[in-house]
Amino acid sequence: MPTQNRAFRAAAGTFLLSIAAIACGGSDTASDVTMPGTELATFARIQASTLTPTCATIGCHTGASVAASGALNLDKAHAYESLVGVAPANLSAKSDGMLRVKAGNADNSFLMWKLLFHRSPQGRDYGNPMPSGGQPITNGEIEYIRRWIAAGAPREGFVADTMVLADHSRFDPGAFTPLALPVQGFQMHIAPFTVQPNFERELFVYEKVGNTTDVFVNRIETKMRLGSHHFLVYSFRTTTPAQAIPALSVVRDIRNTDGSLNFLNMLPMAYHVFLAGSMTPTSDFTFPTGVALRIPANATYDLNAHYANTLSNAVTGEAYVNLHTTSQAQVTREAKTLDMANTSFSLPPRQRTTTVKSFTVSATTTIFLLTSHMHKRGEKFVIKINGGPRNGEVVYTNTDWEHPMMQSYATAIVLQPGQGLTSEITYNNDTDRTITFGLTSEDEMGIIFGYYY
Repeated sequence: MPTQNRAFRAAAGTFLLSIAAIACGGSDTASDVTMPGTELATFARIQASTLTPTCATIGCHTGASVAASGALNLDKAHAYESLVGVAPANLSAKSDGMLRVKAGNADNSFLMWKLLFHRSPQGRDYGNPMPSGGQPITNGEIEYIRRWIAAGAPREGFVADTMVLADHSRFDPGAFTPLALPVQGFQMHIAPFTVQPNFERELFVYEKVGNTTDVFVNRIETKMRLGSHHFLVYSFRTTTPAQAIPALSVVRDIRNTDGSLNFLNMLPMAYHVFLAGSMTPTSDFTFPTGVALRIPANATYDLNAHYANTLSNAVTGEAYVNLHTTSQAQVTREAKTLDMANTSFSLPPRQRTTTVKSFTVSATTTIFLLTSHMHKRGEKFVIKINGGPRNGEVVYTNTDWEHPMMQSYATAIVLQPGQGLTSEITYNNDTDRTITFGLTSEDEMGIIFGYYY
């Protein structure tokens, strides 16, 4: 993919120049590497200096947390087999032909894109850069990993010059700049807020769009400060009781200062319907030609930002969304939001259960984005096509209940009457009680969201 390769090299160029000066022109071949006899082999050094202390930490890519981390286990016993030659869980990267580590090809190794705190290729949702909630690894570590991949990503042997590790500089995003106002449309904003050291903060703010008449949105642009897991925009179901609608412009944290959950502030989440969002620091999603989403007059939406700060100092969170509008005359198809919920399931105590629910459509339905919603005991959410020539094909997989992937489709999923989607959701009920569909975080949910026309 030449375009993607050019983007990758442009992103990497800022620190490779400094690396070149340090490495004195060293190449990716083992013959140019000089190592003392006691030196760690290249992959062993990557494991010891980067993967184990930075990635295979509690709550991330190790142990019980693996299912919620893209099924990627980076502890010493599993890292190599989990990386080399393995397809990524991220469907955008997978559809781009990437592997987590593609031996001999750093440009098409998803690991490299995740370590770069630069923007992903235009229009591609590769999720947040890693490590999440912390500072990027050093430019020297990134270059060392790049050279290991370029040399074939061997498990054993010395294939990268350790001199490059002398570069301890890190990606510096510079001062955060606000998202520019749309030429035509509306901007919504979560004002700057503080995330304390070693703390996870997720909050909601219910805000007016500012439109006095119906408008049509055909492009949604977001921007957030680094460190955010996601930024989401929700509407509410028409059946939402008045007491569940939050007050305007009030910050609602779902965690108290001691880390415990605030169930009162979580109540409105039970009635949310996905409208927009992203898991990357910047995103810019354009609807298919002629397709736009109607925003009713005087609309109000719930804005949701989630930051996990693993640093020893406080950080600042902030998020913007631009709703770019077009004239109704330019709209040939009105986009709708999918809302397919499985409300009839029972999860026995102390066991894993997979629920299956099929939904059918009564008219030709063209789906161009899918995402999902489950609660904290949801381990894996799979969406398959139900019926027709693609029956049983998996079109969406998510393993992180808090940060559901938003998968857009360059080639839309077209369903004919009688066809549909099937949700297959695996839950792990680790309690002593039976869990069913419900409105609190201690209940469960299983909902397919998305866009269609």
